[in-house]
Amino acid sequence: MEKLKFLETMTVEKFKEEQGIPEIGIFRNERTGKSFFAYGNESGAVYSKYSKGQLKVPMVSKVESSTGERFFLLHNKGECNAIKMETL
Repeated sequence: MEKLKFLETMTVEKFKEEQGIPEIGIFRNERTGKSFFAYGNESGAVYSKYSKGQLKVPMVSKVESSTGERFFLLHNKGECNAIKMETL
């Protein structure tokens, strides 16, 4: 995976609230073997290690690739160089 720049990290609950959606679904493309998540009519990436285990503390980060592409990434808290925003 290329190095990503993390722009914002939030809980799944906050992400759903901000997007105005009740849930997100996690899917796997059987052709490529890669996972993605869907929310409303949009989709985002899932951290590549998802296939090795469930998300124990799921977070969603807005990230930017080295080419400037921005997208949402679903990952475990503390993985993917995610930044801890706060503890409640």
